[in-house]
Amino acid sequence: MHLMTATRPDIAYAVGYVSRFMENPQEEHWVAVKRIFRYLQGTKTHGICFKPGNKIDFRGYSDADWAGDLADRKSTSGYTFMLMSAPVSWGSKKQSSVSLSTSEAEYIALSLAIQEGKWIHRLLCEILAATNETGPELKIREDNQSCIKMTKNPVNHGRAKHIDINIARLP
Repeated sequence: MHLMTATRPDIAYAVGYVSRFMENPQEEHWVAVKRIFRYLQGTKTHGICFKPGNKIDFRGYSDADWAGDLADRKSTSGYTFMLMSAPVSWGSKKQSSVSLSTSEAEYIALSLAIQEGKWIHRLLCEILAATNETGPELKIREDNQSCIKMTKNPVNHGRAKHIDINIARLP
């Protein structure tokens, strides 16, 4: 798990998925773990590089799979934040409730991404303030048009009233 959360965003989903079965693992889960190990063996020379002189650009990407878990129909949220084209933060988390639409699943994922993005953005701005530089704008990319419309027009949420208030904190 440490490898997934600290150094390897490329295996975040796979490790998170097989870890759901740690209490009662089956043969198929062991096969998946061995496949992850083979992948790690083949990619151990890969790394994340920051190139000097690049413009400081900070952007995030958010996505969700709607009802992707066939056992309980819960969705999985995922996000990645890039600083100067290199990943600096990433996460994949199973949502705690069943989403009634792709828009809702994406909205919940976007909320999770914004919480992480704001924290990193504040930290980045503090670091850059010490060098008299201004922090970059926080940009998060979302691919679901209904979700984007819900965030841009908070009044028009007639079909999304059931989304919990803790989730609906998007600026």
